[in-house]
Parts: sequence; structure tokens; C-alpha cells
Amino acid sequence: QVQLVESGGGLVQAGGSLRLSCAASGRFFRNYAMGWFRQAPGKEREFVATISGLGTVTNYADSVKGRFTVSRDNAKNTVYLQMNGLKPEDTAVYYCTADYTIATINPPYWGQGTQVTVSS
Repeated sequence: QVQLVESGGGLVQAGGSLRLSCAASGRFFRNYAMGWFRQAPGKEREFVATISGLGTVTNYADSVKGRFTVSRDNAKNTVYLQMNGLKPEDTAVYYCTADYTIATINPPYWGQGTQVTVSS
């Protein structure tokens, strides 16, 4: 079992930056690929980024490549999402996830979500 708690969301102007954090409890954090998904109002939940257990492999949605960076600190059981060049279309609730594979499609573990709002 893994419990996930996100933080760092908020309101930012277009072009600004935010860093989301996700603290994980439970054992063997490094055994999990960690990911970020988001859900905008009226839209389906979508994949944003994922990172392998040792942090050596990352994947990103095309819509965030070059702007977002996922990283992790296994000593702190924490994963991060650095978001730069934010756009109004990035407005969504962002969820931290944990899965057994970096090819995450339907992760078994989810946080409660944190709201990110980008104003134009």
C-alpha cells in the first residue's frame, strides 16, 4: 500500500512556474514508478508525466514536453513536478500516482489531487 499526498498547487499567471510535490508513505518507494495525471473541468483525466523507480527514465505527454520536468528524491519518498511556461490550458486538478510500471495507464494508487489554476 502507498499513500500519496500532493502539495504546491495554486494560482499563477500565464508564463509563470509552479512546483508540485507528492509525499509518499509506505515501504519500498523506489520500487514504484511515480506519475502525474491531470483533469481539467469537463474533460477526461489525462497523463502528464512519469518517472521510473530510480529516476533514470522519464516520459511526458506531448503537451508538456519542454515545459514540465518530473523528478524524485527516494531518500525523502517524494516526487516533484516542476512546471514552467504555464498556459491557461494547464489549469486542472493534478494527481500524483504510483504504479508498478513506468508504462502507466491506470495506476493503482492516487493522491487526492491539488488544484492548479493559470490565469491569462
